[in-house]
Amino acid sequence: MNWNWQRLEWPDFTWNPDLLRRAEEQFLLGGGIFAGTFAHLGPADKTQLVIEALSTEALTTSEIEGELLDRSSVQSSIRRQLGLADDLRRVKPAEQGIAEMTVDLYRSFAAPLSHAMLFAWHRMVTNGRHDLRNIGSYRTHTEPMQIVSGAIYDPKIHYEAPPSSAVPDEMARFIAWFNRTDPDGASPLPALTRAGIAHFYFECIHPFEDGNGRIGRAIAEKALAQGLRHPPLTALALTMLARRKAYYEALERNNTEIELSDWLRWFAGITIEAQRHTTVMIEFLLDKVRLLDRLKGELNARQEKALLRVLREGPEGFMGGLSAGNYATITGASAPTATRDLADLVEKGALIRSGERRYARYRANIELRPVKPVEVDEQGRVTEGGCCTCI
Repeated sequence: MNWNWQRLEWPDFTWNPDLLRRAEEQFLLGGGIFAGTFAHLGPADKTQLVIEALSTEALTTSEIEGELLDRSSVQSSIRRQLGLADDLRRVKPAEQGIAEMTVDLYRSFAAPLSHAMLFAWHRMVTNGRHDLRNIGSYRTHTEPMQIVSGAIYDPKIHYEAPPSSAVPDEMARFIAWFNRTDPDGASPLPALTRAGIAHFYFECIHPFEDGNGRIGRAIAEKALAQGLRHPPLTALALTMLARRKAYYEALERNNTEIELSDWLRWFAGITIEAQRHTTVMIEFLLDKVRLLDRLKGELNARQEKALLRVLREGPEGFMGGLSAGNYATITGASAPTATRDLADLVEKGALIRSGERRYARYRANIELRPVKPVEVDEQGRVTEGGCCTCI
């Protein structure tokens, strides 16, 4: 089998811009909605959104690679990196490293891509690792860089990247292309198109011994942020995690091809869906402010503490919903007091109850806005949950 990097045309990718025109328009429109809604948040809620968005991306980009990290530790490290007060907890190297890369991307999204930036990110995502030969540099091993699955005695090779000896030249060419195609570059490309190509192109080179997926998704986020001209808060990794199998299949379908229309359609749909997740989070924060303003002075200290704890969980709330037992743990209340407090919170419209007796569960009285799957079909139409959306 000939991989795409072995073709004479490499890396002159081709695609049909007309298939992405509507998606590009919807992405820019979504970016404008995000910016306008974000502007209505107060300083504390803006900070909360940034921390939530960055920590969610840090956690989910790691989970895609099978690495499960501690949310509290990641958030503590992010707060520290941003110069905010934190709980001074000890953070393990993996949590610290991914938090550092996420914050560095947030701060330096507008800066040109460089070897030094990528090497720094690699040191961050491999923080604490002692099993790699090359940390903070491109791979140098002589054996093939392959993506495989299956048994050791009968492996399936999904992809083989260029040999290590070719990586420095390939990466020099990739970085030059990335910087040349930014919005102010000599050959600018639309945001979704550039981000999709950048992620795919980088993954094809697979320049590092490990960490390529996390760095490749960061590069895509960087391209999207440069296209919108504001820091990256798109829930890209979160959405890719929910579609992990499809994500890997979409990459694999194109790894022998130079024509990228199918990959770019898939990437555009998943990115618009990710953008909507972030907008839902902003709308939740605005609804939270309205709810707390309406309840000001009406709650006792226990109720206020519990409600704030529920709201801190975001739009989805506690997994399975808040129970009387959870309430008692959060507030230190007795079982009868917890029951009375919860009934009062429902009566005041702070919480909504489902179930009865010991099966009763509670969530914040804030409208849930589920984000439907988004796809770009073969005619270039942007569809949401199977229905076409128009702008």
